[in-house]
Amino acid sequence: MKDYKAFIECKSQASEMAGFDPVFMPEFLFDFQKHLVEWAVRKGRAAIFADCGLGKTPMQLVWAENVVRKTNRPVLVLTPLAVGSQTVREAGKFGIEAHRSLDGELKGKIIVANYERLHKFNPEDFAGVVCDESSILKSFNGATRKLITRFLVKMPYRLLCTATAAPNDYTELGTSSEAIGEISHSDMLKRFFRMLDDKGQKGEAKLQAEAEAIIKSDSNYYQKLAYRVAQTIGQWRLKHHAVIPFWRWVASWARACRLPSDLGFDDGDFKLPKLNQHDHIIEAKTPPDGMLFNCPAFGLGAERDERRRTMEERCGFVADLVKHKRSAVIWCHMNAEGDRLERMIPDAKQIAGRTPDEEKCELYEAFASGSLRVLIIKPKIGAWGLNWQHCNHVVTFATHSYEQYYQSVRRCWRFGQKKPVRLDVVATEGESRIVGNLRRKAEKADKMFTSMIAEMNNATRVVRSEGFNTQTEVPSWLARNVNSKSGTRSIAATASK
Repeated sequence: MKDYKAFIECKSQASEMAGFDPVFMPEFLFDFQKHLVEWAVRKGRAAIFADCGLGKTPMQLVWAENVVRKTNRPVLVLTPLAVGSQTVREAGKFGIEAHRSLDGELKGKIIVANYERLHKFNPEDFAGVVCDESSILKSFNGATRKLITRFLVKMPYRLLCTATAAPNDYTELGTSSEAIGEISHSDMLKRFFRMLDDKGQKGEAKLQAEAEAIIKSDSNYYQKLAYRVAQTIGQWRLKHHAVIPFWRWVASWARACRLPSDLGFDDGDFKLPKLNQHDHIIEAKTPPDGMLFNCPAFGLGAERDERRRTMEERCGFVADLVKHKRSAVIWCHMNAEGDRLERMIPDAKQIAGRTPDEEKCELYEAFASGSLRVLIIKPKIGAWGLNWQHCNHVVTFATHSYEQYYQSVRRCWRFGQKKPVRLDVVATEGESRIVGNLRRKAEKADKMFTSMIAEMNNATRVVRSEGFNTQTEVPSWLARNVNSKSGTRSIAATASK
């Protein structure tokens, strides 16, 4: 019995623990940043969902410094690979001592490391952990994500920071909830969501289809879409009566803001420049095999085939778009796209998955400093956390992932950008629906933030249940029988009577 309790204890989250009053609040923080840091420090385990350029790096560094001064123990700051050096530079600029570690060595009190190096550290060495760009966690494979969860599970103080928390899938908020010690992802689904069966999914899809003219005009496409959704996605939707309680619960452990005014402060200089978006539909030179003319691509396989078939046209068009002297970043999704673009654009360099980590960091630094004019990269490699306000031209191929699209655009279109930003979205005729899908997801993300901000003042906490610690009362007559040597026989005899 003791061994089982020890096993459960090692798997369970740390016991409920509040934070403390801040002991360090520097003047370089803006008023809304001080408000968020004070709340997070007092909360102890919290999440800050602040938009790109609102200063998550100084906020998380000040939070970490508070934990260090309170506990006199180190704090680990986990970042994507490209963001580690940037975080250390920011710390130096703000007068906070932080050191980057690649081998698990504890250098100072605030240690900055990328997620892939987490296995080199011992959680018992730290009083707190910061997960920068925490929405990236779901991009890792199961083993890495499990390692991160296990590392956090006993940590007294935890902070998650990201700009895009589940922009198009509310259920992903359960990952953040579980990471900071709130209710688990499965408990969240059970409490607030309803899973649609095959019939329910088709019903929901039909309601959406009736509201979308593009689907109304193509009944054949709708039938295929409904079947695809029903077969490949285990859809969950908020229970109709649980919408407000859900957002009040999320607001109990997270704070969100797109502008300082969302928190009741003056926006000041936090105003974005104009974003000039241009959508380009590229005509394929040849139709698909067996077809007389081009038609919309349906399914990921058909979309990949179309991208390969139109590689030359799309890459040639993008190469012409960046024929200027300004900095530009090109976001691609296939290795062949990146390789071809690198050959077509003389002063461009590509960061690919095969690029060694040291070379990746060098190219990031070169582009940030302006010595590299054109950077070609995939969103899943470098779309998180980097500050590229010096660049105001973004080119991206169409993608189904709203989060990758949003993050890639916001590397340049962010608070601190002084010039209007040009965004070119390149798609083929067969991918024209993807652009419309991105707009739909953008509307859904906006609704999510609006709902969360509206309920931040009405937060309601949901207590995590720990049934394995509950003491069960046993009747005296049963306890005597069980404790006696012949307890099993006595219970059996009683039952037989």
